[in-house]
Amino acid sequence: MITVLRAGPLTTVQDQGRPGWAHLGVPRSGALDAPALRLANRFVGNPDDAAGLETTMLGCALRFERPALVAVTGAVADIDVDARPVERLRGCQLFEVPAGGVVDVKRATRGVRSYIAVAGGIAVEPVLGSRSTDTLSGLGPARLADGDTLPVGVPTAAPLLVGEPARPGGELVLGIHLGPRDDWFDTKGLFGSPYRISPLSNRVGSRLAGTALTRTRAGELPSEGVVLGAVQVPADGQPIIFLADHPTTGGYPVVGVIDDVTPLAQAQPGTTVRFRELD
Repeated sequence: MITVLRAGPLTTVQDQGRPGWAHLGVPRSGALDAPALRLANRFVGNPDDAAGLETTMLGCALRFERPALVAVTGAVADIDVDARPVERLRGCQLFEVPAGGVVDVKRATRGVRSYIAVAGGIAVEPVLGSRSTDTLSGLGPARLADGDTLPVGVPTAAPLLVGEPARPGGELVLGIHLGPRDDWFDTKGLFGSPYRISPLSNRVGSRLAGTALTRTRAGELPSEGVVLGAVQVPADGQPIIFLADHPTTGGYPVVGVIDDVTPLAQAQPGTTVRFRELD
């Protein structure tokens, strides 16, 4: 059992999500930086789809009732176990926690989201086949609060010490497939000058701030299906890139779809974003 001593601003239980339910209005959800969570699970011997914790910017503090093997990947952050610092190796902090030990994941110094995997996985009850918290629909466990307790499963395999996560930071260049509503805009504006990630971004979408896209077609759309990575453009012309907890339908036109949204999981507010058109 784990007790949450400090939940942080947005710490949630996440796994690889719940695909296959979009036709019923349920998005995939899951870890925003899925490769980082997969790697953390491998470091502690969990299957790739085991549930872990996703922290946001300010980390969290946890007390472990029993000894545990823990790995933390993703954002660069200092970690203490019982007030003793943990060394970071190969982009990961891997350490043992004694019974009663307190793990304190501190503020991210590079990147945004840290992923905490515990041998055995976070064993909350699954909903529609996933233990992920969906912040938009409310499916899955609630975001963590101080005093919450979390069950831990039984470890099933030896740690697999392979791989290294991508290092967060730097300007992002995102590949985009234009359409289906690119004819509603002067798309030259999308590639002309860089955007910056807004502080209003969250697990639903990454809001961009920069030169507003110019509409070339008036009118409104009926609500239509949207997918992970869809770049929706509301009335102010500032693009929004849909992330893991995105809605499954939307009424604003979608100018294009990003081929890989993973880098946005670790992009802090103010990060420069440029678009590169794909065939």
